[in-house]
Amino acid sequence: MRILQALFFPPEQPGGVSSMVPYIQERFHKKGWDMELFSLPKRVRGKGTEEVEFHTFEWRKYAGNPIVDKYIQTYKDYVWWTKLRLKSSFDLIHAHHPIAGLVMKQLYPDTPVMITIHSSYERELLLNGKIREDGPEIEFLTSLYGELEDRLNQIVTVSNSFKGYLADYVQDAEKIGLIPNGFDQRRFRPIPHENEVAQLITVCRLVPAKGLDTLLEACSIVKRKGLPFVLHLIGDGPMRPELEQMAIERGIYHDTIFYGYMLHPEEFMPFFDIFVLPSRAEAFGSVFAEAALCLLALVGTDVGGIAEQIEDGRNGLLVPVGNAQALAAALEKLILDPDYRYGLARSAREKAKKSYSMNRVIQQLSKVYLDYKKEEPEPGPEGEA
Repeated sequence: MRILQALFFPPEQPGGVSSMVPYIQERFHKKGWDMELFSLPKRVRGKGTEEVEFHTFEWRKYAGNPIVDKYIQTYKDYVWWTKLRLKSSFDLIHAHHPIAGLVMKQLYPDTPVMITIHSSYERELLLNGKIREDGPEIEFLTSLYGELEDRLNQIVTVSNSFKGYLADYVQDAEKIGLIPNGFDQRRFRPIPHENEVAQLITVCRLVPAKGLDTLLEACSIVKRKGLPFVLHLIGDGPMRPELEQMAIERGIYHDTIFYGYMLHPEEFMPFFDIFVLPSRAEAFGSVFAEAALCLLALVGTDVGGIAEQIEDGRNGLLVPVGNAQALAAALEKLILDPDYRYGLARSAREKAKKSYSMNRVIQQLSKVYLDYKKEEPEPGPEGEA
């Protein structure tokens, strides 16, 4: 069975699905499956010219909006690049982005195409202050979910929370499959260490949706209580200057290290004690499972896929979105009680190993893929053509 994994971002980009799928490919290759990866390089921009047509809505009424126009041009670029680079046929195409899924169905109409929707672009734009809730971008981007339902063979997503979100934009939400992300435990494993001062870490893009302003405010509260810590921020993004200035103003700049972009943060993560990320929304929140496998205590917000991974007080701590006081109290509890911290971390690791293993993902995907396997024709009587 020949399968194409159609990504949007190149697989070398760290984090989320782009970094996960190559390990899926490796596992399937070991099972003897024929699997290929495909993505749109960052250098390919403004190349496509072919007109875009959707079946379920007219996108041109949104034309002239910068975000919609950029999305459509990216769609055209994906068409151009796919036609240029892909010459093979496939038994099944598994897409991991709406553009990838729709383009592949356009160019391979007779091939089954399924999609895993990993996150919501419109919610990301909204939380990052790029669009308004009543703006045309929301209407355009959410209309794509109905287009995917209409044209693709199957939709899968990564959490019950996000499946519930998609339900408002499709006709039959019950048909949406659920396969949570999985992680290769060879990449995420504990390393024995002892830190005299509690080491806090977060790994994310520095954008408003990640709630890092709440994190810095909470850390300033912890600092005023006289509790020692070091906060390690791994990642880059447009908020970095603002966050650095906030750290200065809150008196925690010398307790905070801004690393910027890091290609393999998982090699660094096991040396810390507490993973904290007060996101305002997460479809799944892969980095929490990664941190759990590294035996870090988890602190997150009670939203989306985070709340499906963390059971408050049993394998981590959950706090309300935007509540710096509650976040500070959670951090204080973990800083002051290393035994409690370790107990939560151990429980988080056990759950991650059981629920978010790569073996589980491979088993679930194998079953889905085999459902699309073309039946071989029965051989006729000897001598018949």
